[in-house]
Amino acid sequence: MAQVEDKHQWLEDVGGEKALDWVKARNQETRNKLDNDAGFLKLRSDLQVILDSKDRIPGIQKIGNAVYNFWTDAEHPRGVWRKTSLVEYRKPSPKWEVVMDLDAIAKAENENWVFKGSQCREPEYDRCIINLSRGGADAVTIREFDLKTKQFVKDGFSLPESKMNVAWRDKNTLFVGTDFGAGSMTDSGYPRIVKEWTRGTPISTAKTIFEGKKEDISVSASRVSHRGITHEIVNRAVTFYTSEVFLMRGSKLLKLDIPAQTGYEFFGTQFIVTPNETWTTGGKTYPQGSVLAIDFEAFLKGDRNFTVLFQPTDNASFTGVTATKNYLLMQLLQDVKSSLVELQFKQGKWIARNVTLPTMGAVGVSPLDSEKSDEYLLSYSDYLTPSVLHLAKAGTDQRQLLKSAPSFFDASPYQAVQKFATSKDGTKVPYFMVHKKDIKLDGTSPTLLYAYGGFQVSLTPSYSGGIGKAWLEKSGVYVVANIRGGGEYGPRWHQAALKQNRQRAYEDFAAVAEDLIRSKITSAKHLGAMGGSNGGLLAGVALTQRPELFNAVVSQVPLLDMQRYNKLLAGASWMGEYGNPDVPAEWEYIQQYSPYHNVKAELKYPNVLFITSTRDDRVHPGHARKMAAKMLDQGHSNVWYYENIEGGHGGAANNAQRADMSAITYSFLWNMLK
Repeated sequence: MAQVEDKHQWLEDVGGEKALDWVKARNQETRNKLDNDAGFLKLRSDLQVILDSKDRIPGIQKIGNAVYNFWTDAEHPRGVWRKTSLVEYRKPSPKWEVVMDLDAIAKAENENWVFKGSQCREPEYDRCIINLSRGGADAVTIREFDLKTKQFVKDGFSLPESKMNVAWRDKNTLFVGTDFGAGSMTDSGYPRIVKEWTRGTPISTAKTIFEGKKEDISVSASRVSHRGITHEIVNRAVTFYTSEVFLMRGSKLLKLDIPAQTGYEFFGTQFIVTPNETWTTGGKTYPQGSVLAIDFEAFLKGDRNFTVLFQPTDNASFTGVTATKNYLLMQLLQDVKSSLVELQFKQGKWIARNVTLPTMGAVGVSPLDSEKSDEYLLSYSDYLTPSVLHLAKAGTDQRQLLKSAPSFFDASPYQAVQKFATSKDGTKVPYFMVHKKDIKLDGTSPTLLYAYGGFQVSLTPSYSGGIGKAWLEKSGVYVVANIRGGGEYGPRWHQAALKQNRQRAYEDFAAVAEDLIRSKITSAKHLGAMGGSNGGLLAGVALTQRPELFNAVVSQVPLLDMQRYNKLLAGASWMGEYGNPDVPAEWEYIQQYSPYHNVKAELKYPNVLFITSTRDDRVHPGHARKMAAKMLDQGHSNVWYYENIEGGHGGAANNAQRADMSAITYSFLWNMLK
């Protein structure tokens, strides 16, 4: 394949002086447009109030006998990790005990630390591995932390910055995948080797458990336990969607006989298999998106007589399972509306019960303590209902209200509706729309169309105080399209837009835009498109393929140069989604939509904002930089650009940055679409 010279490739030098000078100049141009804009300044202030609100629901995780929460606000911009009892948590204003103050650590070490989670040792719950990232990047450093002394463990487990995966094997041993030196990382930038590391020994002496190939995505090892039954697992991610799974028995690795595209869970003696491809085994064929169960030891001995717990339909799909001590909670979507089924394995048989839920909302389910209890945390919200958190108990619909999030805007004038657009090939594409009840169908309403459409990710209705404040309160219409490539109808919906079929996702998005215009909700003059990451690519395609449909486009932390995406940071890991541009037959279809290769000087494009982060080590900021530079060179004057110097793939490292970037985004959209 002939490579056309890319005169903007120098902008891929993330921290290079010349590239950063270009970034700072573009950032200043954007600041100059907004810093005297009273609407922008007020919105930024309003959004930070929402983000820093002390009335937000503190998400909790039970660790030992306490519940833990990581909390950020105006006084703690980097955050505190804190704990309390469940009894205390139920109170309107619980008393929290600070376990770790990240602001204090960052100040003492003069480093821009961002908390990236923890792995705590079970069942003792006395030590945790803490993941700290510089500026919000995916790469982290790890340190061992003592929950009792609230201090990092002197001479404890510690590793320098890398993209890595770490799990406890036992009290003095970790499974570790990290950068062990030359050749130890995959082409995608993730660990290729997983080792067993014993306390008190140098990492260089850690024992290799498994090695993947350079072309793989990553390898990892973990220890899973439920109801006292423990398994040690090695996972080799061959592509983004295909894996080999091995059971560790002593020094032997036994490859599990399941399809390459499969999810799995362990529930007591049962093995739960969720194939994402059609699977014929044991003389039976199970459709993709099924949920199957079998005794694990019987499975290892060759039994393939599965019990079908769920089988997909045209409207219903499976999204995930989680276990309490005695129940399996299975989440489903029916035309993108959530439902929950409780499954109990009793006397060799599965018993199912539908859990009563509010309709059309996003539902979150997490066990409180899956080894000891059937209690679980049930959260719910929709576009107009702030999040509600209940303590539920499997086996009953009785639940206790733990917390209710505040309303950040008056929802009474609005309604949320679901509609369907017809795509180019006749497929019905659902979308949700939130607007004022008395909306005038005269085509003048400023309307924001958002979608993702990739990686089997489902967009379900959930509350955003920011969208309410920044968009709905101004009489804007907010639309979320559930286009193909997502997971709203299971694996088939996702796989319908893979690789050579990618264009279907973009046709779905355009079909929703056309439906909004046809129904006079809005018109092209007042319609904006927005998406982030894979959705940033979607926004870039909307910009270059269907410029006549939109007057403003926001492309957030995007992929845009689809000829070089697999050579930048984690890009190689996504070839299972988009294809390999180095293969001529695959580049043939990729180049048809690659925004960087389809933007033209002679065409008129909508106003566009590219927004990204220097510290994003997942999607390279070079994508946004190069696209903006190319459009400016072509003479397009309506190109805005902003790059946060921190922030990782989320775009921002703290609430002040989040508020600022959101205010830039929504001020741009409103100014263009009102």
